[in-house]
Amino acid sequence: MTKARLDGLYLVLLGSVAFLLLGVALERSAPAPLADFKALYYPSRCLIQQHDPYMESEVRRIYEAEGGNRPLDSAKTGQIATENVYPPSALFFMAPFAMLPWGPVHILWIALTAGSFVLASLLIWNLGANYAPIVSGVLIGFLLANSESLLITGNAAGIAISLCVVAVWCFLRERFVPVGIACLAVSLTLKPHDAGLVWLYFLLAPGVFRKRALQTLAVTTAISLLAVLWVGHVAPQWMQEWHSNVAAFSVHGGVNDPGPASTGGHGLDMLVSLQTAISVLWDDPRFYNLVSYLICAPLVLAWGFITLRSRPSTRRAWLALAAITALSMLPVYHRQVDARLLLLTVPACAMLWAEGGRIGRLALAVTTAGLVLTGDIPWAIFFGVASKLHLPATALTGTILMAVQMFPVPLILLAVGVFYLWIYARSGRPMALIPRSQNRDLEKPALE
Repeated sequence: MTKARLDGLYLVLLGSVAFLLLGVALERSAPAPLADFKALYYPSRCLIQQHDPYMESEVRRIYEAEGGNRPLDSAKTGQIATENVYPPSALFFMAPFAMLPWGPVHILWIALTAGSFVLASLLIWNLGANYAPIVSGVLIGFLLANSESLLITGNAAGIAISLCVVAVWCFLRERFVPVGIACLAVSLTLKPHDAGLVWLYFLLAPGVFRKRALQTLAVTTAISLLAVLWVGHVAPQWMQEWHSNVAAFSVHGGVNDPGPASTGGHGLDMLVSLQTAISVLWDDPRFYNLVSYLICAPLVLAWGFITLRSRPSTRRAWLALAAITALSMLPVYHRQVDARLLLLTVPACAMLWAEGGRIGRLALAVTTAGLVLTGDIPWAIFFGVASKLHLPATALTGTILMAVQMFPVPLILLAVGVFYLWIYARSGRPMALIPRSQNRDLEKPALE
């Protein structure tokens, strides 16, 4: 191992240590630790006891009987834990964990989240180090050190994103492919809005990638079908109840409302979808949803068209994944913890940096800005400073402070997505223009 690779690895390990120590310490001192894990654990526990996991009263009965309703828990925490918004497939995955009591299972969940995320980070560094080991180490180490919210909230995004990243490594390296298929399938069952467009890349890319996507789809479908049959047997009205729960979180002023009045969309672990920024201009779902879709749809369609028409290669795969990773978080509900999927932008950034020139410097600047503005520590510092500022309590001041919170993250995600989409478009050549004799890498990913 060269000195540069060794130094890059040390940076990743340093970030891992910070992630683990800070995450565990803050989880133990948080007023409502593992709130998002409760949202998956208690409905799953309700299901294995043959009660309706989408009926708030049924879940609350178990939640309170097992001591889940701690004295410090707020009404918002109680709502998160008892009004289930996860699909049946996520409950199916959680069922083995739900058989354990809270004491051991919450420790197991933290260990699994931390271990899988560190493993995913090391795998991505392994790929990025082929181009720029120090740059990859700095970026990944910083991302790890700013991901404590994964351990504090216990959100399933920690495991779903980690499994998605492991699958990408397996597919691009053509190693442990069955493991990659299983990982991506579980990721899709847990958080389809996180892994969905990553899976779509492999479906649209010709050759062996499409085969992997179809194999993953078969496994995901089998898991989802079993889950729906189980939940349907226990709770025949689960779909209507699920929609009702989702609507309860998304009402004006609700926990998942992207508008300024949201009770849970801003602050640490904020909402990061594009609707959040647009709602500052006009807090009306008909407006901010429409504008978000009008902005994102052409970008995603252009990305899909380029993927269909381009020759597959490792270089274009990284550019495609970097672009869609950022864009996937903009049109639909995502939180700050979901932005850890930006881990998949690091190899593309390292690759462009190694190529040098203005594009390489711009890639590093844009990617770094994306990781900084989605990180936990910069926002913790911001909110700490803002709380100590004695600003005049006027409507204008409140609007400015809210805009400062709500604009940066969606806009930097849009900038990251557009930048990598631009580079991706420049790198691809239409397959129709390539002579057949030069088109030999369609059946397997070529390393460039």
